[in-house]
Amino acid sequence: MYAVIVNGGQQYRVKEGLILNVAKIELEPGDTFSFDKVLMIVDGDKLQVGAPYLQDIKVTASVESHGRDKKIKILKFRRRKHHMKRMGHRQWFTRIKINSIQA
Repeated sequence: MYAVIVNGGQQYRVKEGLILNVAKIELEPGDTFSFDKVLMIVDGDKLQVGAPYLQDIKVTASVESHGRDKKIKILKFRRRKHHMKRMGHRQWFTRIKINSIQA
């Protein structure tokens, strides 16, 4: 059994016991919460698709930790102008564990 959820403008395919990094969620490690925006759920041969979301289906997860991704290097360069700008960015994330999918 797996489900497709939405968080932070991205879609994730999740199943029970899966650990994944999502956009930062303002909760403490150890807290549990549920995703209400479930797009699809598959249980064997049964397929349910929402329009746009499924009602009465929740995916519960717990917060494992918070962290930052690897650094992305950004270089802006203008030829023949003696201009070069170097920047970097590290995105915050929350590592979660999917506890259950309640259909």
